Amino acid sequence: MRLPLRSPALLVPALAAAALSVAAVPSCSDSRSLDCVPASSEPLLVPRDGDHGHGGHGGHHAQPLVELNETEVTMYHDPTPPSYFWLDIKEPPADEKRYPGLMGLHALCMSLAFFGALPIGIALRSVKHAWHGVTVILFYTLVVLGLSASALYRKLTPDMYPGSKHGPQGYFFLACAVALSALDVFSQILRLVTYVRAIRSGEDRFSFKTLWNYVILDREEHLAGAEVEYSNLVADEPDELEDVEVKAKDVDDEPLHVRRARFVEPIRTDTDMHEQDDHSETAQWANDVHRHRRNVSYPHSTASERTLFGAHSPQRSDDSLHETGHVYPWQGKSAREVLRFIGRATFAVCERALVFAGFMQVITGIVIYTGGCRGNYGNGCLAHLIKGGIFWCYGLVTFARFLGSFSELGWAWNRAPRHHGKYPTAEFVESLVVFLYGITNTWMERFGAHPGDPYTTKQMQHISIAVMFWFAGLIGMGIESKTIRRWLAAGATAAVPATSRSQEAVAEPPTYIASFNPFPALCIGITGAAMSAHFQTYLFQVQIHMLWGYLLCGFAVMRCLTYFFLWLGPPRSILPSRPPTEALAAFLLACGGLEFMFSTEELTIAAMRQGHDDVMLFLNVGVAITCLAFCWTLLVVGFKGWLKSRSQNNVKFHSSA
Repeated sequence: MRLPLRSPALLVPALAAAALSVAAVPSCSDSRSLDCVPASSEPLLVPRDGDHGHGGHGGHHAQPLVELNETEVTMYHDPTPPSYFWLDIKEPPADEKRYPGLMGLHALCMSLAFFGALPIGIALRSVKHAWHGVTVILFYTLVVLGLSASALYRKLTPDMYPGSKHGPQGYFFLACAVALSALDVFSQILRLVTYVRAIRSGEDRFSFKTLWNYVILDREEHLAGAEVEYSNLVADEPDELEDVEVKAKDVDDEPLHVRRARFVEPIRTDTDMHEQDDHSETAQWANDVHRHRRNVSYPHSTASERTLFGAHSPQRSDDSLHETGHVYPWQGKSAREVLRFIGRATFAVCERALVFAGFMQVITGIVIYTGGCRGNYGNGCLAHLIKGGIFWCYGLVTFARFLGSFSELGWAWNRAPRHHGKYPTAEFVESLVVFLYGITNTWMERFGAHPGDPYTTKQMQHISIAVMFWFAGLIGMGIESKTIRRWLAAGATAAVPATSRSQEAVAEPPTYIASFNPFPALCIGITGAAMSAHFQTYLFQVQIHMLWGYLLCGFAVMRCLTYFFLWLGPPRSILPSRPPTEALAAFLLACGGLEFMFSTEELTIAAMRQGHDDVMLFLNVGVAITCLAFCWTLLVVGFKGWLKSRSQNNVKFHSSA
């Protein structure tokens, strides 16, 4: 039987009874009952847990504050003690003499050592220049002057930052630099011993030129009786390209569309000519494409016309998913040669890491001098400085890649001159860094929490971001694996009839010659989007987080645009292609990392106290510092390229347009 609802008046008694029943519910003595409505005046909305808003301000629907609440700040943070900067620059005491000049001299000398002499020395080493030793002496001279100024300053000034780790950390980095220099000297001693043995045995005669080039500069000199293990113990870079000679084609008589469709031939080097006797594939890679043309029976597509060997080559592409033969740099070599290869690569990485160690010292030095990151500010300060510093360095490396660094590995948006597709891709390295970043931060977010403490909202937010980095990095590394790619392609290759199945039967698409992995950029972009919505106590803090969050999102967009345009036209030349979107991506990433460091709670509160809580001010300072760092990067990369161009034979280029 259905109840007719033609008259709304029938609903009035029911609604009245429901209202009276709600009003008549008594307060329960058992607060655990789900039917109990507490009679207290406490709000029903639970305040946001964690340290957002210091616990006082920051309910789920609270609005950020515009004015600084000093009472609330002092409730959760100790008063900021005086700092070196405050007493040296801001308010120097009248009854005490201060020595800010000594600290300025320390900062200047150490900066010139790590950002001037060190990168110049690395560039000179890459071409085995005679002045490399001069830069080493200059580096240690500047270090000694800087340490002397610092020691004198600390002797004349009271300790205002007990427990500082700036000094011990700096001495550790200097010990690493001394160890690398000692390895250099040790290798020279071994070469000297080899040279003396060759002279004593009568296999060679003394020559000052040979002594200088072989023993001092470690250049390739013919030395009879030289032991294999004593040569090239410490080299500049793995597979350094020297004596380049470009065989340019006569392209004046060819139509424009023919030149555009033709693959840009690789540069032929003396090293490649030497390897022709040992590696047949390298020999075919180095020879002219048209010498290998012959009629074959299998079909080919237009995609195969852009492979390394040409459309009609019987050999597989060097980018093939199938890995056979001695095509890797370390294949076909003895165990000692492989260890030497690994040692050279490790030496080069450690030497370049010292430059980033100098950046770490700059950050910790600023923190110690200004008296920051103490007390309850410590964990948040470290998180912002470490993570923002990683993004900053990542941005500088991205800009260096845009300029042409790592082009010998194919990381400058180009094709590697040798062993193309056999080095780890830049995207694989990025994914590895993303994975390590996530797997470490997953556990570090609980630093400062006591055993048994519940997970706060802030901890769950940051841990979820770290987990995203963790597994997205794994996905990125998996995509870069040729083995996994071969597995993923098995569904298509399995459909090929067994009678016509062979390596040459399937033409690889042009996009196989490059890597298009969006997951590193995806992680950074989502991090920026999430942090731009990060809850903060004060409106200025919200605006700063939105600023660097949008900058990181901009990097992700620019990187995806780079992949989009390279997907349409994969790189065909060994020269750096320099996509303009990568220049913008590098700038946005570096500037976003710097603003990330600027967004620490202590710095934003200090800016509000001093009346400098202006978003435009923070942005302009970050942009100015980023432009300065990019100029430094351009000078270093350009200087290294100039040195290499002088050490090579004349290079001729032809247009592929």
